[in-house]
Amino acid sequence: MILADSSGLMLPPAFRPLRLPDAGETAHDRACALARADGEAPGTLVVGARTDRVDLAVVLAPEEPLASARRVGLVGLAALVEAVGSHAPPDKPVILDAGGTLFFDRARLGGGRLAWPDACPEDAVPDWLVFSGMLIASKRDAGDPGHTPDSTSLEEEGFPPDCGDALAESFARHLLRGLSLWAEDGPDAAVVHARAYLETADRPLRLDGTGWFDPIRGGPRL
Repeated sequence: MILADSSGLMLPPAFRPLRLPDAGETAHDRACALARADGEAPGTLVVGARTDRVDLAVVLAPEEPLASARRVGLVGLAALVEAVGSHAPPDKPVILDAGGTLFFDRARLGGGRLAWPDACPEDAVPDWLVFSGMLIASKRDAGDPGHTPDSTSLEEEGFPPDCGDALAESFARHLLRGLSLWAEDGPDAAVVHARAYLETADRPLRLDGTGWFDPIRGGPRL
């Protein structure tokens, strides 16, 4: 059963929502801070406050060594793609590249990244993982669209206005399905499913955000 709570989000019971109160912090940064400080953080889905982007991050509790567990980042990316696809106008492709960038109809819309404890060795189980994703909701403040031809926005592509909550809810549902597949059939099955969205499936995946995240803006590159 999925019920709305005080946040207004309708999430599966596995998730606990946290809305950021203002636009001064990203969901990624808050989720990482929670993961470092709070043993109860797993399952927390953080939703950012800015209206020009969809900003979300989820704290995960891995059970495998980092070398294997980090593959859950691909499951998170697949959930982000599936959330976008479920709300998108028809017949527009949604794909990923090896840098974790999400493209909508061949234009950059955002992407995902993965974080874990800095000192965790490859053969140790990390205390936590954080998957986060961002999508450009609007480029109204970016000036002439001709100056940013490689990117697009939910607004430009005809998504429903104020669809951020619906995308966050859909992301949670698709992520839960991907994690269930991981638990039932093993990580390889979940990864094979997720790699179907990669433009070049045989390239090693980087989930550091360098392909799409602009640290100066604190959001997706325009």
